[in-house]
Amino acid sequence: MKLIEALHSGATTPGEKQAAENALQKIKDRLDQIKKVDPPVEYKFSMQNIWSRRIFLALLRRYDLKPYRRFRQRYTTVMVMVSKTFVEETLWPQFLALDKELTAHLNEIADKIIRRAVFDDSSEAEEVQAIGFEE
Repeated sequence: MKLIEALHSGATTPGEKQAAENALQKIKDRLDQIKKVDPPVEYKFSMQNIWSRRIFLALLRRYDLKPYRRFRQRYTTVMVMVSKTFVEETLWPQFLALDKELTAHLNEIADKIIRRAVFDDSSEAEEVQAIGFEE
């Protein structure tokens, strides 16, 4: 998957772009093959934050999967019809890797903004014993 990502992000020539498209098409073809032996079932995913949700939705759409929510489901809920094999072998591992990278990047950016615009010390609060209790 990292190779495909690298191909997409660094593709500058028509040949490189074609190679990236071919690699993505291979994964889509594999998904079609998996569907024949492992039919899609409805999955419910709950995302912890908007950024995880957005990257997960993009990943689903990359593979021509159609995410949805049912009426009255939380905004953080994502439903999709997909085979168990594809979720376990491809989709979920890719999501975890991409989400980890995105979270690290966003945390780094947030820390820089807080240090520059608010205060240089953006560390966590100190943990103390409960006030008024003796041990």
